[in-house]
Amino acid sequence: MQLHPIDIGGIRTENNVFLAPLAGYTNYPFRKICLESGAGLTCTEMVSAKGLHFGSENTRELLYTDAAEKIKTAQLFGNDPTILREACESEVLAPFQIVDINMGCPMPKIYNNGEGSALLAEPVLASKIVSECKKSGKRITVKMRIGLTGENIVAADFAKRLLDAGADMLSVHGRTRDKIYAGEPDYAAIASVVRAAEGRIPVIANGGIFSTADADRMLENTGADGVMLARAAMYDPQIFCDFTGRARRSKKEIILRQLAETLELFGERFATVYMRKMAAFYLRGEPGAAAARERLFSCPDTAAVAAAVREIFP
Repeated sequence: MQLHPIDIGGIRTENNVFLAPLAGYTNYPFRKICLESGAGLTCTEMVSAKGLHFGSENTRELLYTDAAEKIKTAQLFGNDPTILREACESEVLAPFQIVDINMGCPMPKIYNNGEGSALLAEPVLASKIVSECKKSGKRITVKMRIGLTGENIVAADFAKRLLDAGADMLSVHGRTRDKIYAGEPDYAAIASVVRAAEGRIPVIANGGIFSTADADRMLENTGADGVMLARAAMYDPQIFCDFTGRARRSKKEIILRQLAETLELFGERFATVYMRKMAAFYLRGEPGAAAARERLFSCPDTAAVAAAVREIFP
């Protein structure tokens, strides 16, 4: 894969291999590992614009960042253009140069509330959201899917509306909402978005990319400007090293540092539950993974998680 910068409304990324926002996973310590491995852009997990409007402290915690994250991107979800613009203009989002609007989440609790992928059926509202958020002065990007069902692929028309509304970049998950994460991505539908963008803004392809070979296949079949990794990074945040040539560190070192930083930022209870889950993901492909996962999930606190990690990982 040919690496090159991506221009997002005048902000240039280091390369064109990005980390997708992942609800429940892409907090700052995780993003930091991906950045150090060479990710060209990272993003917070999705944050509720209404949560910010009503002053939710838990929502604010999701937006932690620091100077190491040079290009800061926050993802918002919602369906009220005024509240989304207010969130973009809020003090808590002041450190973020880029705001990504989630128009692709397929999960019922988001979709049934008229948010995430439900906006694919509301192109006028979706374009209004982008145009209102642009008034904040932020670069506004959108993460979208190609449609709600295979019988109703709306990718190109929807993308054109977002472009006309002022979107600075589109990232396209090449599956419909009903597929969730199953099946092969639809290369033709992603390619239709690339054509609709006419080179005016970058289009980033997402879905089913677990290796550099997958990324090559995606770019060859779609003409997209770059790729966005999701589950592949969740299983192995150092996968970006495979693209950038940076040296990998031991899983043990990575996990113990992530554990310490997660504990410092979010406290004992969250760090225990979250890092049991993350360490279990990192066991993918390791010998004796099933027994090791069972041990991890029985850990009552972070000290026990750390002890297990020291023994399980080489």
